[in-house]
Amino acid sequence: MNIFIVYAHPSKDSFTHRALLGFLEGLDSAGHRHVVSDLYAMDFRTDMTEEEYRRESHYRLDLPVPCDVLAEQEKINRSDAIVFIYPVFWTEAPAKLVGWFDRVWTYGFAYGPQRGMKQLEKGLVICIAGRDRGHLDEHGQTDAMKTVMLEDRMHDRVKTRDFVILDSTAKHDLQARQAHWDRHLRTAFMVGANIASTTR
Repeated sequence: MNIFIVYAHPSKDSFTHRALLGFLEGLDSAGHRHVVSDLYAMDFRTDMTEEEYRRESHYRLDLPVPCDVLAEQEKINRSDAIVFIYPVFWTEAPAKLVGWFDRVWTYGFAYGPQRGMKQLEKGLVICIAGRDRGHLDEHGQTDAMKTVMLEDRMHDRVKTRDFVILDSTAKHDLQARQAHWDRHLRTAFMVGANIASTTR
């Protein structure tokens, strides 16, 4: 499979970056090809211009799509699966990734009567959370994140969707972080190695 990874973390000195590397190792072990958009390293612009806003708010196909957005859309249409890897910030992806959706999910590509975006075989989220999974579930945060990422942003743009949380990674709780470290990296590797498996 051709896998497009959209990665959003401002620091390479992070567990999120290690999870990315583990996931890529898993892909490589299974013979998959991959391309990574590292949004912070690319300095991807996440704020819409006024012209972009006019295009989206008025469904204007006659207004141009910026070159950096077209490049991301081309990566999508050359892929079989799309993967988002990011840390959880306030029950949401970092603003850098949210802005990527704002700009890349354009009218005429990701939505509208004649979409140019191909339907991908697989959509996957790997998010790294400081809180433990029990807390996220109890407070409705897991469901909220799944609703936004799987039901809104991915929706029918992918055939199958999956959501993986690597929890308890907060640096202030080093004991929990260390206890889960190796297991989470194994999970990232295995998810990459088995990405072609069918999920919901």
